[in-house]
Amino acid sequence: MNAATQSLSLQGPSGVLECVCDLPALGTYQGTAVISHPHPLYGGTMHNKVVQTLAKAFVQNGWRAIRFNFRGVGASAGVYDEGRGEVDDLMSVIQATSEASQSLALAGFSFGAFVTSHAVARLPSSLQLEKLVLVGTAASRFEVATLPTDLHEKTLVVHGEVDDTVPLASVMDWARPQSLPVTVIPGVEHFFHGQLPLLRMLVSRHLRA
Repeated sequence: MNAATQSLSLQGPSGVLECVCDLPALGTYQGTAVISHPHPLYGGTMHNKVVQTLAKAFVQNGWRAIRFNFRGVGASAGVYDEGRGEVDDLMSVIQATSEASQSLALAGFSFGAFVTSHAVARLPSSLQLEKLVLVGTAASRFEVATLPTDLHEKTLVVHGEVDDTVPLASVMDWARPQSLPVTVIPGVEHFFHGQLPLLRMLVSRHLRA
C-alpha cells in the first residue's frame, strides 16, 4: 500500500496467520483497526480492493490498520471453518496487536463483516471499541450477530443498492429489529466498482465524527 506497510506473522489458533500492518505517514497512530476480508472460498484475501480501501481510510485518519488472511488463505495455516474458526482467528489478531492504552476499531467486508459482528461480543473489557465499520454485510448467507445498542453510534453499515451477492433486503431485515441505520449507495453492487473513493470518504467521515 505504501512505504509504511509491514509484513507480519502472528500465531493463530490453527498456526501462523499472515498479516500486514499499514501505518500513517508519520508513524504515530491513535489506535489500531483490524480489518477482515471476504469469503475465503471465493477468492477473498487481505488484498481485496474493498479491504485495502478500508485500510486506506483508517491510515489517512491516523489509525494503524492491520489486515490479515483467515486460516487457509495465502500463507495462513489451517482450513476454512465456516466462520467459527475465523472468529477465533480475528480474536487472536486483535489480542496480538491491540494496546489497552489506545483505541480499537474493527472493520469487515462481506464474510469479514459477518465474522467481525461475532467478534464484537467476545472483546475483553480491557479493550475499548471506538469504531465499527461493516461493508457489504453477508446477512443473506450467514447469521450476522446483533450489535449492542450502545455501539450503534460508533457503527457504520454501508451497502450497495444493487448488490446481487448480498441483497440489500437481507441487510435491512438484519438491521430493522435493531433500529440500526444503514447507509445505502445508489446503483452500487457488492464490490463497489467505480465507487471505492466514495466508500473511503464515507468511512473517513465516520472516523472523524
